[in-house]
Amino acid sequence: METINDKSRTIIEFELDWQSRDANHRDAFWADPVNFWRDCLDQSLYSTLMGAGVNDKVKVHIPRESFPVPYTDNKLVRIRPSQFMPQGVQGKKITPQAGRFYPQSFLHGVSGVFKQSLAPCRFIGFENNHMLFDLNHPLSPYDTDLQATVRNIFDDAIERGGRCEDWLEKASADGPGMQALSQKGYDNFFTEENLRRSDATSDRLFYNKPRLVHHLDSTARKTIRRVYTNLIGDGADVLDLMGSWDSHLADTLKLKKLAVLGLNEEELAKNTKATETFLQDLNMDKTLPFKENSFDAVVCTASVEYLVDPISIFREVNRILRNDGIFALSFSNRWFPPKAIRIWTEIHEFERMGFVLELFRKAGNYTDLHTYSRRDLPRPDDDPHPELLLSDPVSIVWGKKRR
Repeated sequence: METINDKSRTIIEFELDWQSRDANHRDAFWADPVNFWRDCLDQSLYSTLMGAGVNDKVKVHIPRESFPVPYTDNKLVRIRPSQFMPQGVQGKKITPQAGRFYPQSFLHGVSGVFKQSLAPCRFIGFENNHMLFDLNHPLSPYDTDLQATVRNIFDDAIERGGRCEDWLEKASADGPGMQALSQKGYDNFFTEENLRRSDATSDRLFYNKPRLVHHLDSTARKTIRRVYTNLIGDGADVLDLMGSWDSHLADTLKLKKLAVLGLNEEELAKNTKATETFLQDLNMDKTLPFKENSFDAVVCTASVEYLVDPISIFREVNRILRNDGIFALSFSNRWFPPKAIRIWTEIHEFERMGFVLELFRKAGNYTDLHTYSRRDLPRPDDDPHPELLLSDPVSIVWGKKRR
């Protein structure tokens, strides 16, 4: 069996495990290729990977002070409101909201910030007529466990150039940490304006025509099935909320009952795993047609972004769950724009996990909150969009009903 040496080229899936104030997080990143003679790796991780084979896993602890760019109070900056100069999309005015992230390029006249910078900064709020922003990396306040799973090892080959990657920096870039709750929470998520949709007509009209297609690629669907299977287990009573013809549950999962609630009768009739189906528009009727303590798990796939009163639905789900029952929601960066609530279309994809976490908190009576993200995997060969190089990113958030 081939093993890693100091001249190896490999595929490695990195996973960052960390704990915020009230949730556990895991962020997976597919790295292809990792070059052991050229790239930068944490020294302890590099040493531990030497001699590892395909499917081997190693883990190292990264204390917050060893993060590539450690947290510092010097990156808490105060600016005058006139220095906040956002570049609105299609002329849309951007009003900063506490807890949200914005590109650092929106801040003018700040030392070390360049007008092209897309690095995120969090708006903390107003202090003495000034705006307070946190320019630290969103993950820098947290200790992190870094796990590396060897997915492939290539034959040694001569390379005559290439880019040197810092893989801890790469794995933590572009989002991880942004799902964590800010000190002041996310109350501004749930304003009337943020929950408005561009198409306010009946959802029954929009979903009247069946869409018997997959909205996510096969790699993303496989990830969702795997996580759902690990969370649910055999013999469970499950509700697929806002479901369709595919409930994204593995064939090996032996359920006692699968109820599917959706908006299109023909789609529901095509769901071969369903034991019963229900036609209901949750934006018109928020009361679920089930008794208290009816289900061991509720799943909602690629749909939470269409709810105009999501807190009420989360409370209803809590009512029908049994104690310790799981509510798991998965989503990606694809949706029907006219029907998605405004806030969903404006925030970063990692902030969307923070939005869903905040729904659990606002609804109440949930515990053991988790987020999971997986990104940058190659596009599967069976996908009909060869112009896309990467698989659809997957985000999953779940919690348990408190006893």
